[in-house]
Amino acid sequence: MTTTAASKQALGAYGEDVAARYLVEQGMELLDRNWRSPGDPVGEIDLVCKDGDALVVCEVKTRTGEEGGTPHEAVDADKLDRLQRLGQRWAALRGCAPPESRGDLVAVLRPPKGA
Repeated sequence: MTTTAASKQALGAYGEDVAARYLVEQGMELLDRNWRSPGDPVGEIDLVCKDGDALVVCEVKTRTGEEGGTPHEAVDADKLDRLQRLGQRWAALRGCAPPESRGDLVAVLRPPKGA
């Protein structure tokens, strides 16, 4: 089965919705979604949250199965480094300096049937 760009985008949006709801239920405050950096570093942050005093930049990886690997395997050290730099850029553009920050990976496995 060929996966189209639209279906990949829909799957990603589904995963981000699930992740955002989960993180808010866990007590985090959602600050931003799908933020694109206007300059260096180039990239996007799926979710920006606040967990207590910590700024949390979240990468959301959604899969329908593990045939191509788990969602965790899709994030390497370069991606984590870029995510950290994007989080620093996000904070700088808003004039905030959180006492701590971190990058979280939220892995979502959508079952074959149903939500």
